[in-house]
Amino acid sequence: MKNILIYLSTFTLLFPIITNAQPLLYVPTGSTNDVLIIDLSTDKIIGRIDELENAHGLSSSRHTEYLVAGSMQAPGTKKSGAAKPAKMSEAEHAAHHANTKSKAEQTTTPSYVSIIHAKHGRVIRRVEVRALTHHTAVSPDGKIAIAVHSGAGGISVIDLNKMKVIKTLQTGTWPNYAVFTSDGNFLYITNAGMGMVSEINTRTWQITREINVGKEPEHMAISADNQFLYVANKASGSVSVINLTNGKVTKTWPVGEKVHGIDLSDDGRWLFVASKGTDTLSRINLSSGKITTIDLSPAPYHVAYIAGLNKLYISSRKIPRIWVLNAQTLQIENKIDLGKGVAHQMVIRSNNKQDNK
Repeated sequence: MKNILIYLSTFTLLFPIITNAQPLLYVPTGSTNDVLIIDLSTDKIIGRIDELENAHGLSSSRHTEYLVAGSMQAPGTKKSGAAKPAKMSEAEHAAHHANTKSKAEQTTTPSYVSIIHAKHGRVIRRVEVRALTHHTAVSPDGKIAIAVHSGAGGISVIDLNKMKVIKTLQTGTWPNYAVFTSDGNFLYITNAGMGMVSEINTRTWQITREINVGKEPEHMAISADNQFLYVANKASGSVSVINLTNGKVTKTWPVGEKVHGIDLSDDGRWLFVASKGTDTLSRINLSSGKITTIDLSPAPYHVAYIAGLNKLYISSRKIPRIWVLNAQTLQIENKIDLGKGVAHQMVIRSNNKQDNK
């Protein structure tokens, strides 16, 4: 579930200054090296932050002014790769070069985590971490950021006040995604190479439980009451439901091949899951278990439910597009053309306190 966050004002951007208080969507676009800013009242791109290096992970919290972007590119390397073949889309070209790093390079190559000041729309600090960073997460109190290093098998813990790494921790083979509980006391990391989720006590930074799920677990969503953790298993084509009270998987829902993005409605009624392999979006009614599936082509990827707006934003892995769906009817209401790149881990922010969870 993507909560709408605070502290937006005006930006130093390539577009006109924003003076309204509408919620905005921040979208990292991978090897095109920028973050797009989309006005959710119009679904129009209104700006770009272009100081990044192959950003996949992007996260924030209502109690921080920062956006935290990871990088899948070593510092100092050229932003542009080989020329794009004429018959290949911008998105396919970006995806190809994002995935050409060897495991050795991903394990040993350091990178920067970029700290973006949302109010000013620019990178204010770069924090060096030990390996390339896939996804990121920010603690609910806005004090800590997590960089997930898939190739290196662990995470870096960044103090956002000191702007430095204060802890590194190995979690397992090929970690992918990170989610905090709402009180920030626990952190969950999927380990795609082990079919397992690590639970970490953030007061001690010790792993307290390892929970087996499906094959290649990646993205997750956690219920508002911290009782259930929903895990998308890419290779199993399923979603595992973990009861966090006892650490047991209580349900498994089949949803489609190459499951990726996952998000919860703000009322906890629905779980939305994108399946790249079958070009489908599934909506699971968490009370009844009923699954409603629609076709969405090509390759639905990341998913963001907008709290209070009853809208779903879903990116494509193959083309530079975000679909805007009505969460109730699952009808497409709009399409946002990104121009280039692939939309990855999306973040929503607003300066209206009433919009915040």
